[in-house]
Amino acid sequence: MSVRLAVDIGGTFTDFALETQTRRLTAKVLTTPAEPERAVLEGAVRILAEARLEPSALDLVVHGTTLATNAIIERKGAKVAFLTTEGFRDVLAMGTESRYDQYDLQINLPEPLVPRRLRLSVRERLDRAGRVLVPLDEEGVRALIPLLRSEAVEAVAVGFLHGFVDPRHEQRVREILHEACPDLPVSLSSEVSPEMREYERFSTTVANAYVQPLMDRYLGRLEEGLRAIGVSAPLLMMLSSGGLCSVETARRFPVRLVESGPAGGALFAAATAREAGLTRVLSYDMGGTTAKVCLVEDFRPHTARAFEVARVGRFKKGSGLPLRIPVVEMVEIGAGGGSIARVDSLGRIAVGPDSAGADPGPACYGRGGDRPTVTDANLLLGRYDPDRFAGGRLALHLDRAEAAMARDVAIRQGSDVATAAVGVVEIVDEAMANAARVHAIEAGTTLEGRTLIAFGGGGPVHAARVAEKIGIDEVLVPPGAGVGSAIGFLRAPVAYEVVRSLYQRLASLDVARINALFADMRAEAEAIVAQGAPGLAAEEQRLAYMRYVGQGHEIAVVLPARPLASDDLATIRTAYDRAYANTYDRPVPGTDVEILAFALRLAAPAEAPPPAALTDGASAADPATRLVRDTASAAVAPWSVVDRSTLRADMAIDGPAIIAEDETSTLVPPGWRARADARGFIRLTRVRDART
Repeated sequence: MSVRLAVDIGGTFTDFALETQTRRLTAKVLTTPAEPERAVLEGAVRILAEARLEPSALDLVVHGTTLATNAIIERKGAKVAFLTTEGFRDVLAMGTESRYDQYDLQINLPEPLVPRRLRLSVRERLDRAGRVLVPLDEEGVRALIPLLRSEAVEAVAVGFLHGFVDPRHEQRVREILHEACPDLPVSLSSEVSPEMREYERFSTTVANAYVQPLMDRYLGRLEEGLRAIGVSAPLLMMLSSGGLCSVETARRFPVRLVESGPAGGALFAAATAREAGLTRVLSYDMGGTTAKVCLVEDFRPHTARAFEVARVGRFKKGSGLPLRIPVVEMVEIGAGGGSIARVDSLGRIAVGPDSAGADPGPACYGRGGDRPTVTDANLLLGRYDPDRFAGGRLALHLDRAEAAMARDVAIRQGSDVATAAVGVVEIVDEAMANAARVHAIEAGTTLEGRTLIAFGGGGPVHAARVAEKIGIDEVLVPPGAGVGSAIGFLRAPVAYEVVRSLYQRLASLDVARINALFADMRAEAEAIVAQGAPGLAAEEQRLAYMRYVGQGHEIAVVLPARPLASDDLATIRTAYDRAYANTYDRPVPGTDVEILAFALRLAAPAEAPPPAALTDGASAADPATRLVRDTASAAVAPWSVVDRSTLRADMAIDGPAIIAEDETSTLVPPGWRARADARGFIRLTRVRDART
């Protein structure tokens, strides 16, 4: 592809990255929450005009969005009914019956997306091998249709107890519903998440149905809008797993888009790490609404088969709605530039997770917002140039930021506005540092010796202070950091992952059945990948999720990307023992191994990035200065302000300084040194331990 456009819709800004074979342009516009496609179309027209290209010149458009995530978090999805096996209607409420906080007597558990009156039972039953024990009561299904109509149900999720083994009953229910209601979206657990563990499978299927009407309407409007401005290029969607898929697939399985924006950021960090030769990295992406941290090892972000959304307990596993889909593993918290600051009942500063977003936005935007945010605090501390924010297209109002911070924080704490602003920034930096610590602990690793790759509109602003708090001494800010997730979309391959449950004991492995399963999975993945990358050869990866008999959790083992033979059993057992020892120090000899699920991932090759633009060695202009209050010491001092475009290769800048660009700013606090290189990277290094 010669001309490619990536678009990332965030809660505050919509980011753009346009790449040709020789150059890259980036841009930011405010998100339009009521009509998200409007910001996409306006920004696309603007960046194409800047590049002096017609819309018809585009060869590919790649898009990621947080719309599905926000709909679940804010409970603004469709009205959904859930049809399940008789006796299992309360699985969504009971969950796994585990408690994320053992000793909290007033514990809050996540509310199901479907109220109990719309969790409906259907008489049917298969056994674990797929044999019919109780035939599907088709008349019972038809009897539910008047209720669905009277309740104005907008989508239906179907999840039967053993639907992942044999989908025939779920498929028949869809046929019956479509006979009466042809336009009613129906999500089947056997298609959305065909794996054992009914709570996670049901929760994922319901979430898919919950966001499907919203995403279907949005994607329809977006496609129509792109055609109207003259774009004829294919539109691909970013998946939570780090791959791309067609719009048709996204409309069927929108739950797979829930973490699409953050996944692009992780790919951007991984590509940056590869280019810089960094094998141990912490990706740090701070936008207007949330901050995300992700571990990257050997140029690959950590991945998982499941994650939680809308946690009611901050940082606490088990407090959110589980979604069982392939996903880039990360921690995401409500700590962005638009996160709202307040004083709680104990007189403490609290920040987020609620955000002012793009409409009305932080107080300093002058768009009707009157609540103090992290962006207001940064402006009050002197970290932002009011006339250059977002490339000068959004002037900031210092007086409005000051009034909001005084009313909601400073006066309530009995302090001045500057002290309140320092407190807000320190609280949000500590929240992000704590998220990074928790993420590393949960992954069984450490942060020591890693490089922090900072991007997003707020990442380079807060990176050095967050690095100090978590004991990291090096920060890397790549070119285009302000729109990193959008650039990451352009590094993603067209890829799709299929996961199926099939219980097997290694000692009695049914090789023929496994090969037949992989053949079906390959056909499903090929059909989807071919929609986004027609004619391209795809690379295949096969995995088995294995554990010793009697254990509760599995680990992934790579299988040969070909049909298995009986001679492979010893090799698979050796690979499992090695993987188990890498995780838990030693294998367990003499114990049989069981396989619970198999996965197949098919990926077409990703497009290569344009060559890095080398600096020309021209002398930089004398830097300006601005009074800035340091959050570590609260001292006010003049900081140098350097334009990033003037940096020469190997040029060093000692802190305190600000390296400014259109989409973000990189802060170099006292005790840090920044050095630019020929690839455009800014590498911050801690040079002394004077700061706390």
